[in-house]
Amino acid sequence: MYAYTLIHTLHQLGIETHVIATETGDKVMQYECGVNIKDMHQFAEVHDDGNLFAPVASGSFQTDGMVIVPCSMNTLGAIANGIGDTLLSRAANVAMKEKRQLIVVPREAPFHVIHLQNMTRLAEANVSIMPASPGFYHRPKEIWELVNFMVSRILDGLNIDHKLIDRWGEKNSEPRINENID
Repeated sequence: MYAYTLIHTLHQLGIETHVIATETGDKVMQYECGVNIKDMHQFAEVHDDGNLFAPVASGSFQTDGMVIVPCSMNTLGAIANGIGDTLLSRAANVAMKEKRQLIVVPREAPFHVIHLQNMTRLAEANVSIMPASPGFYHRPKEIWELVNFMVSRILDGLNIDHKLIDRWGEKNSEPRINENID
């Protein structure tokens, strides 16, 4: 849901977007959203994870940044250890070497020590680690509001202006005590 919403939002904002579709990512999107990766062609240029000749595999292909959402611990570990054997991990390594913004959004939990060590390695390499843990201060009532919260944080990390959520201090963002909580 996070990936689909991010891609759709980038399209609505008129931002050229390239998607690297892993086999598992396609299956998860189908299962969780009922959307096939082929449906994403209307919003973005879609690349197969096995195509190491795709433009995004080269540092000479200019991008403003890269987001891996969701990011499995397998992919995170590969990137943290400099492995570039898939288009996804190669493009992430290119973003790092070219000093471009790279945001990884892990959504697995709990983390064990190797996950944390790999995240630390990436953080030390100036990669933004943004676990999929939406806030509740905007008092969401629908699941899409939680998704939009995370997507808005990703867009903020890429310095992309948006209006997905009310920011703190805007409109109805002041905290309110819920008297139903024990």
